Amino acid sequence: MQHFWVVGTDTDVGKTIVTTLLMCQLQRLGLKITPFKPVQTGEVYDNLHSYYADTAMYEKYSLQALNKEHMNGYSFKEAASPHFAAQLEGQQIDVENLLQRIQCLQESYDVVIAEGAGGLFVPLDVQQSITLLDVIVSSKLPVVLVTRTSLGTINHTLLTMEALQSRQIDVLGIVFNGDTGSMMEQDNIKTILQYHPLPYAVIPRLQDISQLVNINITHTTLFERLYGNDTRNN
Repeated sequence: MQHFWVVGTDTDVGKTIVTTLLMCQLQRLGLKITPFKPVQTGEVYDNLHSYYADTAMYEKYSLQALNKEHMNGYSFKEAASPHFAAQLEGQQIDVENLLQRIQCLQESYDVVIAEGAGGLFVPLDVQQSITLLDVIVSSKLPVVLVTRTSLGTINHTLLTMEALQSRQIDVLGIVFNGDTGSMMEQDNIKTILQYHPLPYAVIPRLQDISQLVNINITHTTLFERLYGNDTRNN
């Protein structure tokens, strides 16, 4: 099975939604899956209960019991760039430790889905000039790229693709997230695919995150690229 990253053109583009969706779709095929968020920021407080939205979403929608220790490397309270959120707590992100964690997880699971933080050039360690992109390169894993369908997505997506390709990172496909079906959005998708004719999936805009359970992307070219044509018959 293929281990991979889910990365985005920007923050809040829908990486966690896509990671969770792919996790659930693969679990339905009987595969042992773990999502892994190397770094998450922004602790949420709700009625004296605190949690982190990304890993909380994994747990809520997973069809299998998840090991909490396998889902996350670092969690920082401030909703900020990872390097800054770490500094506020007097910590420094150990990139080598993250890479070792990812490697170890690959030995225990059929599929490890590592979710990035923000965009590719989000800094993890400014002293050593290490970004998320550097970690992806070192992991030697391919990526699934998540992008918007709205205005501005063409530029953001093409720039991100250029960064990935310049470092010889294999892009398995693109997920267009938040589609409302407008003519502009359809043209945005068409234009991006003309530049990069990759496998893809389109996810509609969700009025409520709970609608995630109703989405099925096993018929898409992206899913076929990830896990073979036979997945459509399972």
